[in-house]
Amino acid sequence: MQKSSTIGFWPTTSFVVGNMIGSGIFLLPATLAFYQLNSLYGWLFSTLGAILLSVVFSFLSKHLKHSEGGPYAYTVAGLGRFPGFLVAWGYWISIWSTNAAIAVALVGYLKVIFPFVGASPIHSIVTGLVFVWLFTWVNSKKLKTVGAIQLITTILKVLPLIGLCTIGLFYCDWGQLSSWFTTSVISFESITAATTLTFFAFLGMESATIPSKGIANSTIIKKATIYGTLFTAVIYILSFIVICSVLPPNILSKSEAPFADSANVIWGINGQLLFAWCAVISTIGALNGWILIQGKIPYSASIDKLFPSVFGKVNKAHSPIYGLIISSILVSILMALNYSKSLVDAFSFMMKLSTLSVITPYIFSIITFFLMVRRMEVNSKTFANYVVALMALLFCCWMVFGCGFEVVMYGLILLALGIPLYLLIKQK
Repeated sequence: MQKSSTIGFWPTTSFVVGNMIGSGIFLLPATLAFYQLNSLYGWLFSTLGAILLSVVFSFLSKHLKHSEGGPYAYTVAGLGRFPGFLVAWGYWISIWSTNAAIAVALVGYLKVIFPFVGASPIHSIVTGLVFVWLFTWVNSKKLKTVGAIQLITTILKVLPLIGLCTIGLFYCDWGQLSSWFTTSVISFESITAATTLTFFAFLGMESATIPSKGIANSTIIKKATIYGTLFTAVIYILSFIVICSVLPPNILSKSEAPFADSANVIWGINGQLLFAWCAVISTIGALNGWILIQGKIPYSASIDKLFPSVFGKVNKAHSPIYGLIISSILVSILMALNYSKSLVDAFSFMMKLSTLSVITPYIFSIITFFLMVRRMEVNSKTFANYVVALMALLFCCWMVFGCGFEVVMYGLILLALGIPLYLLIKQK
């Protein structure tokens, strides 16, 4: 019987879908315009990678039922404390980088509705920070409150997207779409870059595994992870095709609100405003869900004495309040450091940094998956599990390569900065 303090299938699936359908899909079409047909291949490959990883996380959630913290908890169980620390550290960096990117995308769509928001970089940054701290406060409340907000915002943002994917197909300019693709030069480098960018939109497929003790059972986690990823992939690809068919590449590449601009072409100003609101609600829902996770990861590591004890302190609602506040301070700093860039450039940098930082947790989770499969009875299912894990590992290595030298350098520096902290904690 489901406990009253836990959440069920639909709120859990809304965490998965809501954390994926956030800022990524709403600004990605603009960053992908340069790659043209390569971007569609990027969507297909990133979808395959996300599905492989969702299978890995579903397997781990089933066999490590009492581990809260997702990839971090799985790594500690399979590989030990130091790899577990690296995962918690890397994943934490990824989360607050993601939240900075989400806040940037939120501001981009708010500008469509309220132009004064984009009057200056300072206006944009302050607006983004208001939402970051608002949802830091929301996540200081009970998990059921956070889950209810996530479910409502997920429904509100998914319905207009389904409308664009279905009704919008009847308005597609297939001739433009054909020329959009036929003029493309296909290359491995461009496909790699597009896949790396689109994979950011799938970050969060593991969301249900992180607050696992607040979810009714492991079967719900498994179903929510796989079904949520598949549903999101369909929405992404169809909506991307519609946008490419109504906006030429030169216009799309400069758009800071591609969904709203596409809706303007199809339905006029009312459609533009509708999708601007849809994107705002979407990014609000994603920010809410990711801020929840930015407190949970360091909390789990602190309980295991791998993070400073301050991250393990909770308030009356059992929310890791200090971890939330410290993480949101880092989000604020990252946004301030990038205020001079255009929204699309700032979003692209934060997106790649977030993707790179989360690859380490994914790779260690896959290795834990390998170790657990080795202990199982050898049969055709075991072989299939090995193949899934190997393909997921190769995909993650490809994504590291795709992030580029500058982002990899920043990622390694941030990861290395955590090692002295680990040694200090271990000595104490």
